[in-house]
Order: sequence, then C-alpha cells, then structure tokens
Amino acid sequence: MATTHDSTPPGLQQAAYDSVRSRLQALIQTDTDWVAAMATVACELHNAFENYHWTGFYRVVSSGHLQVGPYQGGHGCIDIAFGRGVCGTAAANLTTIRLDDVNTFPGHIACSASTVSEIVVPVLNRKGRLVAVFDVDSDLPHAFNDVDQSQLEQICSWLGQGWGPV
Repeated sequence: MATTHDSTPPGLQQAAYDSVRSRLQALIQTDTDWVAAMATVACELHNAFENYHWTGFYRVVSSGHLQVGPYQGGHGCIDIAFGRGVCGTAAANLTTIRLDDVNTFPGHIACSASTVSEIVVPVLNRKGRLVAVFDVDSDLPHAFNDVDQSQLEQICSWLGQGWGPV
C-alpha cells in the first residue's frame, strides 16, 4: 500500500497508479458488467492508497440525480442532486473538483464528519454522456495532487468509454 502523498515521492505515486491500472486491465474484461467494473475500480484504488478513506461512485440514475454505489469505506450519502455539494457540482459542470479542505466549498455535503479533502471526477460514456462521478474522500488535508487528478481522470475515461452504459 502506498503512503500518504506528503511522504511519497511522485515517482512512487505514479508507479502505484501504474500497478493499479495493470491490475484493472487484467481483472476487467470486455464482457464485464458495468456495476462489477465500477466495484473493481473502487476496490483496487481504495486498497492501493492509505489516504483513500472513502472511494466510490455516484451513478446517474435519472435526469439530474446521482445515487451511491459501488463504493469502499463507511456509508456514503444515498442521493445527490446535480448542482448540490461537490459531487453534484462536478456532475452538473462535467469537471473534476479537487479540494484540499472541503470546508472551503460552499454547500459541501458532509456524508462523513471526518472528511477533510476530496476529489471528484466525472465519468463519461463513449457518447460523451455523464454516467457517474468517481469520488474519493480523505481524512487528511491536501491528500490529492496533480498526479492523483491526472491518473483518476485517465482511469475514469477508460472505465466510462469501455463499460459505461450508452
């Protein structure tokens, strides 16, 4: 398992993501179900990094509405409307949001009182339609950096384009 980013050299952090990506490519096959693929991504990433305290997806279940699952960690919020909180805002704007301190985000939804930092990445299918957002929460400040953002965006693109519902 990797250590927190404060003590992990960027090369080791990149190597950890490369290892995760290799495992994902070996585990997720062309006939893998979308939910199973999301569960596998959440599990592999959650267990690869010590600073990932809640790791999972909020799926688009209807127009303007996200619902939790699959995920790793304590319970998450069940339902989130587009535009509400970090996940809903990332969904509405189709943009990654990375926060060093969640308390600086107006309207942050505290699904867990221990969350300090967060990154949320939109997941688009091969038609460019939003199908989910990938959310990682950490109980540590400044837990996510440019390497995390780049790697998570690449993994989410790969997942959405290959397995996302059309």
